[in-house]
Amino acid sequence: MIFTETKLSGAFIITLQRVEDERGFFARTFCQSEFREHGLNPTLVQCNISYNRKAGTLRGMHFQMNPYWEAKLVQSVRGSIFDVIVDLRPESPTYTEYVGATLSAREHNLLYVPEGFAHGFITLEDDTDVFYQMSEFYTPTSARGFRWNDSAFEIKWPVQPSILSERDANYPDFSPDLLK
Repeated sequence: MIFTETKLSGAFIITLQRVEDERGFFARTFCQSEFREHGLNPTLVQCNISYNRKAGTLRGMHFQMNPYWEAKLVQSVRGSIFDVIVDLRPESPTYTEYVGATLSAREHNLLYVPEGFAHGFITLEDDTDVFYQMSEFYTPTSARGFRWNDSAFEIKWPVQPSILSERDANYPDFSPDLLK
C-alpha cells in the first residue's frame, strides 16, 4: 500500500500495490502493522456497506462525538464517489478545512479518515457501493452532522445532489457547539 498524506494531518489516500498476472491482480487493502507504522489507528471494530441506486446521491456530513470519534477507511467497491472530509479537531492547524477525493472501484483507492473528522460523499455513478471500516462502534446518541452545503466550508461538490435524506437535508449549519 502507498500512503499519501492529504493537506489534513493524519488523513491519507491509500493506493494499492498490485501484484498482477494473467488472472488479474492481488492487493492488500488493510494491514494492521503498516497502518500502525504510518501513525494510523489500526483498530477495526465495525464494517458497513452503503448501496446507492442513483448518481447524485449525497450522504453526509456525519461524525460521532468524543469519546466515540471514529477513524474510517472508505472505499468504493462498485461505481465511484466524491468523498469529503472536514477536520473538526479544534486544536488542529487545519480545523474546519476540508479535502475531497474521487474514490472509484476502477482505481481501487481508499481514504483513511482519522478520528475527529466529519465525512460525507456524493455518488458519481448509478449502482455505487461504498464499503466502510470503522475504529469505533456506531453510537446513535453520539451521532451528529451539519449541512452538506454549509457556507462555512464552501465544499466544491462536483455535481448537485439529486437524492438526499430528510435528516441530511435538515442538519444545521456547523457550530463549535455541535462538538459538545
